Amino acid sequence: MTRKPVHLALYDTWADWETGHATAHLALAGFEVRTATPGGRPVTSMGGLRARPDLALEELRLEDSSLLILPGAAAWDEDDGLAPVARTARAFLDAGVPVAAICGATAGLAREGLLDDRAHTSAAAPYLAATGYAGAGRYVEADAVTDGPLVTAGPTEPVAFAREILRLLGAYDDKAVDAWYRLFHHSDPAAYTEWTEAVSR
Repeated sequence: MTRKPVHLALYDTWADWETGHATAHLALAGFEVRTATPGGRPVTSMGGLRARPDLALEELRLEDSSLLILPGAAAWDEDDGLAPVARTARAFLDAGVPVAAICGATAGLAREGLLDDRAHTSAAAPYLAATGYAGAGRYVEADAVTDGPLVTAGPTEPVAFAREILRLLGAYDDKAVDAWYRLFHHSDPAAYTEWTEAVSR
């Protein structure tokens, strides 16, 4: 089965640790992972890693993507410079193409009004409340939340974030994803055999 690429949006100060589990295991499942930045410019992560993107975010076509992943970044809370990224997420969701946002990216979606009518989570409820958004009643205290085509998570839950993405895209069956999560989140030794057997079938 041909899988459309997954697109990882990157911007200066992106949080290195938040998307690695998701992108690595999507790639292992046969998804091409492509990076996109505003204007197609090179960017630098919070940890000082430099990235040259595959394409400009503005060139990204909805019909060519399985998913848009938005990592957190200090830049989400500094000014409205990443508002165009949130508008791209709106276009994806309006078209029914999945979006996965973690940490500060959830605040960007909140400011764009994308969490007002969807169940979601983030770093903490007060963090999103500070955006002035109207969706506080839909906030869920959970490691990660999926509502239709939207996945959200807080900065301490990159493994749960990946779990929801793997499930949403059908990268592996539910049994494999459950074993994967127990292995990578709980360090459950029994899950190793279950995981390897599940993905070798």
